[in-house]
Amino acid sequence: MKTFVGIDLGSTTTKAVLLDENEQVLGRGITNSRSNYDTACRVAGQEAAIDARFALIQREFGAGQGDDAQTAEFFAALERAFRLEQFLEQLNDLEQTCLDQVKGDRFEKVADGVKQALAEVFRQLRDEAPTMFAPGATRKSDFFRDIAGSRYLAVAEDVARDASLAYELLLNVYDKSIIAVENRPPSDALGEKFKWALARATSEGAELDREFHEKVQWALDIELEETYLVGTGYGRVTLPFSKEHIRSEILCHGLGAHMMYPKTRTVLDIGGQDTKGIQVDASGIVENFQMNDRCAAGCGRYLGYIADEMNMGLHELGPLAMKSGKPARINSTCTVFAGAELRDRLALGEKREDILAGLHRAIILRAMSIISRSGGISDEFTFTGGVAKNDAAVRELKQLVKENYGEVTINIDPDSIYTGALGGAEFARRAAEGRIEGVEA
Repeated sequence: MKTFVGIDLGSTTTKAVLLDENEQVLGRGITNSRSNYDTACRVAGQEAAIDARFALIQREFGAGQGDDAQTAEFFAALERAFRLEQFLEQLNDLEQTCLDQVKGDRFEKVADGVKQALAEVFRQLRDEAPTMFAPGATRKSDFFRDIAGSRYLAVAEDVARDASLAYELLLNVYDKSIIAVENRPPSDALGEKFKWALARATSEGAELDREFHEKVQWALDIELEETYLVGTGYGRVTLPFSKEHIRSEILCHGLGAHMMYPKTRTVLDIGGQDTKGIQVDASGIVENFQMNDRCAAGCGRYLGYIADEMNMGLHELGPLAMKSGKPARINSTCTVFAGAELRDRLALGEKREDILAGLHRAIILRAMSIISRSGGISDEFTFTGGVAKNDAAVRELKQLVKENYGEVTINIDPDSIYTGALGGAEFARRAAEGRIEGVEA
């Protein structure tokens, strides 16, 4: 099967989308961006291929409509089992890498104790891993570093205390090891992982006949041919692709938004490092655009900095801001001064939710200015990027759009973070057909 791949290398996350010859999305993949951009691209692409396999299995069974409870339950069990196998593979890699770090003068007198402590830490992590991928289990993140890191730190503290070791020793070993593990993508032995996952899913109680297993195997055996690939995003100049395989993020976001919502005429994308206001025609071709200049004020990086200052998760900012009854008036979204201003306001007794609500409004006001310079808002309007998942930002956007432009259809797709990669994949499909369109914006 021919596939067409779009890779969007953002400042915080790297996304990949696989399209088939009929412009249908086969799979999506995402990973946290790294200093090793080649690895980030490879991991995101691998995740998209895995997602495509699950889609092909469901397509073979005509699944996805929820008309067969047993089949739907089996698919859920299969994916949980596969993700557990992935996690355990990287956990084993992390353990071996940690053990390799235990050398040198610092560990000369405690090396055996540290190794024993590490063995106990990873034994506990392996034992509890199945519960994290059990039915109904929730995880704040699907990135290995986030899942393994939070549990490692918690378990290691208890193990170090019981072993009369300095906790900093185990912490230092982890800090040095996780970077190396992140820069080694999981193995490409997807077939073996699927076989293991299939066996585990079946053992969970699904009584499946021979024909069922044959259909699953048939879907897994389909060859996914990477026919053409296009890269884009904030870090596109670092992508390991030749120039003809690169498109600007402006072009890709414009085309991706058009593919999601064909009536789109205005696109706002708030990413990790930049904000883009884009005007597109009826075919999704960019007519005009504007971007923020000089710095990442008011973008995802800024929100991440605020989350760190408040000792919160990035995903917690929006819900807390939604509780505000009196948003603070924030005059600046400068990342450099954000920490000092935040601490001053908290010291004056302002509520955290009011400060956050004011910050979200300031961010969207800045975005509205960029949109205005690009040509304003025309119906329909599509909001993309990671910040589109933030309820507080969406609330402020809807309010300001209505105040300034009246009733406008606002589109926010659950998969909006993949918009740039989707546009890249479509450019790849067109390039393979000889329809190379667009000029570097």
